[in-house]
Amino acid sequence: MKKDIHPDYHMITVKMTDGTTFQMRSTWGKEGDTLALEVDPTVHPAWTGGGTRLMDTGGRVSKFKKKYEGLGF
Repeated sequence: MKKDIHPDYHMITVKMTDGTTFQMRSTWGKEGDTLALEVDPTVHPAWTGGGTRLMDTGGRVSKFKKKYEGLGF
């Protein structure tokens, strides 16, 4: 590997939205900095999959299912 081209890899503290913290290695910030998360992956629906609903506005889902019913949708 070439020398002096890689970013500094060091320990930081990550603060979750519920206040819990943990240590991890990162290239973000400086040694000992605290990264406060705005979106917590332990509770956000994008990571947990919660709250997803399929809304059928104007029968679009019904039309799609009828058109492709032989394919197992």
